[in-house]
Amino acid sequence: MISRRRFLEVGGVTAGMAAAPNSLWAAAAEKDDASLPPSIAQLKSRKGEASPITREERHERQQRARQLMTENALDAILLMEGTSLRYFTGVRWWGGERTFALVLPAKGAAFYVCPAFEEGRAREQLSNAPDGEQADVRVWQEDESPYQRIAEGVKERRIASGKLGIEESVRFVFADGIAKALSQAAPQVTITSATPVTAGCRMIKSAHEIALMRLASQVTLSAYEAVYRALRPGMTQREVSGLIDAAYRQLGFPGDASVMVDQATAFPHGLTAPQVIHEGSIVMIDDGCTVEGYQSDITRTFVMGKASGQAGDKMKQVFDIVLRAQSAALAAARPGGECGSVDAAARKVITDAAYGPDYKYFTHRLGHGLGMDGHEWPYLVRGNSTKLQANMTTSNEPGIYIRGEFGVRIEDDMHITENGAELFTTQTLSLEEPFGKAA
Repeated sequence: MISRRRFLEVGGVTAGMAAAPNSLWAAAAEKDDASLPPSIAQLKSRKGEASPITREERHERQQRARQLMTENALDAILLMEGTSLRYFTGVRWWGGERTFALVLPAKGAAFYVCPAFEEGRAREQLSNAPDGEQADVRVWQEDESPYQRIAEGVKERRIASGKLGIEESVRFVFADGIAKALSQAAPQVTITSATPVTAGCRMIKSAHEIALMRLASQVTLSAYEAVYRALRPGMTQREVSGLIDAAYRQLGFPGDASVMVDQATAFPHGLTAPQVIHEGSIVMIDDGCTVEGYQSDITRTFVMGKASGQAGDKMKQVFDIVLRAQSAALAAARPGGECGSVDAAARKVITDAAYGPDYKYFTHRLGHGLGMDGHEWPYLVRGNSTKLQANMTTSNEPGIYIRGEFGVRIEDDMHITENGAELFTTQTLSLEEPFGKAA
């Protein structure tokens, strides 16, 4: 899957920029080249601070999933390639049009359905799954139906008259094939959504997950600061992206970012047209990195140099409004509160400052869940009555976007605590000094 930051980068190529990766700086980082800007060259790897998720943790996740199946009257869930499969088993799978599936029953052993020629690859990865070397792997040849294998396993696990939850990211072609096979072999089976189980598990983070996400946020902010201190007038957004790649390599984790300049900042996810940073330009950097499979998502908006004149005064005024909106959302976020109420707290600040109503200038929801996916449950959006719980993690990203002028977004990753909420990183306080004065 291509991220939106990479989409914008590739789009910039089609708009007439060089087709090679933005890797002059990235290549320098790989070679530990002294030509890196000093602020980036001095970054040290933090990879040793991250510990991987263990087999025991995945076993606990599967047990929690079984508990939620019972509470939601589900007899089993079915997962295919993607982050939920990796969350519960540690298996990283890409199979294209070929079916690889896990069926996890509420009672009894799980089983896997796998292309026969991929069995070796599957068993290698399953060594880190809760069932390990004893995993029940059922193979199918190229001229056989994988859906039939699934239906047979469902009957054997005595769930042929129950409910099978299918994970939300499973493609229609697979869900349809499974439904047709079950209609023949186990017609009493009802197919429904597995989201109460998968999201129910993944929304609530363990202490280990929180630590990985905190580290990811800190790494992202370190990369942004190093790049900010290396910026010079005349740089393109593509060159800035290259600096970010280099910074993440120095820090030891994969990551990248989208970069928007001047009028492009009025579009929350930017534009593909080439952009150049000048003295007084407003710049927005967005996205994050991955630490042991867990994501950060941070946005910083700042001015290159000084925000001067009437335009600069307006930028500073808008920045302050957005900062107050983020603080209001942070204060409103606590266990027992509704997701929609946190969006409302931020939106009220922006609307009261004459940048309303509704989505006129604050054009998107306040935030999204964050974990192994950059966007996952729960969502901080109007109308979402989902109750916040301790150890949920979301973005907190209010913004004001004025087409034809500029936009400001401030985004940090937020952790719901037992008594309120915290940000994983230090809140930015200034448009002109987003990371404080250099040491």
